[in-house]
Amino acid sequence: MSAAAAPLTPARRLRSIFSGSVGNLVEWYDWYVYAAFSLYFAQVFFPAGDRTTQLLNTAAIFAVGFLMRPLGGWLLGRYADRHGRKAALLLSVLMMCAGSLIITFTPGYDSIGVVAPVLLVLARLLQGLSVGGEYGTSATYLSEMATREHRGFWSSFQYVTLILGHLLALGVLILLQQVLLTDEQLREWGWRIPFAIGALAAVTAVWLRRNMLETETFARSEAVADTAGQQRQGTLRALLQHPRAVLTVIGLTMGGTLAFYTYTTYMHKFLVNSAGLDGQTASMLNASTLFLYMLMQPLVGALSDRIGRRPILIAFGVLGTALTYPILSQLQDVQTAGEAFWLILSALAIVSGYTAINAVVKAELFPVEVRALGVGLPYALTVAVFGGTAEYVALWFKQAGMESGFYWYVTACIACSLLVYLWMPDTRRTSRIDADEARA
Repeated sequence: MSAAAAPLTPARRLRSIFSGSVGNLVEWYDWYVYAAFSLYFAQVFFPAGDRTTQLLNTAAIFAVGFLMRPLGGWLLGRYADRHGRKAALLLSVLMMCAGSLIITFTPGYDSIGVVAPVLLVLARLLQGLSVGGEYGTSATYLSEMATREHRGFWSSFQYVTLILGHLLALGVLILLQQVLLTDEQLREWGWRIPFAIGALAAVTAVWLRRNMLETETFARSEAVADTAGQQRQGTLRALLQHPRAVLTVIGLTMGGTLAFYTYTTYMHKFLVNSAGLDGQTASMLNASTLFLYMLMQPLVGALSDRIGRRPILIAFGVLGTALTYPILSQLQDVQTAGEAFWLILSALAIVSGYTAINAVVKAELFPVEVRALGVGLPYALTVAVFGGTAEYVALWFKQAGMESGFYWYVTACIACSLLVYLWMPDTRRTSRIDADEARA
């Protein structure tokens, strides 16, 4: 695919940023729908029998998708650095669309036997690859497409759309559960509806992304490489020529991703299992705090454009290290839903210091020829190790009778990331994106 860029007017830049962001929303909606509706389709894909076993099987397949994310970060990051950000983003959303279509139309175990769970695994493999590659490529695209003055603001929409995808998946679940279908209808065929919606939305995202512009930064680097007869980059060997940047991505992600998954994905179970709230109250608290958390991201991103990235990361590191244990301890003994709301919202406000700007910080660490791979692969590996295991580690500590050990574990990981924030330069001032543009 040619990376030749059309004249980049403000309107065309905004449309491209919107297209990239909408595609990210669709990807994360499809990702979360699996977890939201697994209770209903578990019995369809596995032999009749113990309900817990069926749910464990679907959870295991969810984990397989999670483990595919580093591979997706490598494959699509390499593809984006060689063939363009636009091409990789199109491929990413096509894989997500294919995964959703497979789940939508696959017959149950009673009809096709073991082929049913095999196709479910295939669908999650595709979706895991897609999500793994989407992060690095979309972070790179949004950061390169935005102007220097507003790069933190526009790149923050990656997490806006990530959170919105989660909320939309929950919204579809609530709508189908409480308004449109009975429980029996949901279990028989209604669970296929959200996957069909995701597939149709992905088709729309494909259309939007086909009309995106390639970033000027990549287009210029491609033209220079063609003129010089150079081979495309995006290889692991090229990436390892930037060891400090790779280690920085790992270090700054470790505490941030663990805190993010603690206060978002795990929080619903924590409120029910540890704080003793009922499931409906926990769901409302989770949804309402996530919505306000989503609105915080552009504000923090815009602030980073004024004062720099490093002060905001340090604020997250200091506040996270100091307040994680008190917040989680207080949540465990919370007396009212209102008290829980403000505690969770406070925690998410702190985590915004990481989530709103982590994409642009990582993109600003790497040169154009390995940027998508450099952002995507180390991040995906770190998320798989720390974010993907957050719930398991938390429940392990609780089962062992020392739940507070998890609070200290989260605190320690954030403290380790704080050391990285104190050591690293402010990427707003040392941005490799700016260096690439100046060199061009």
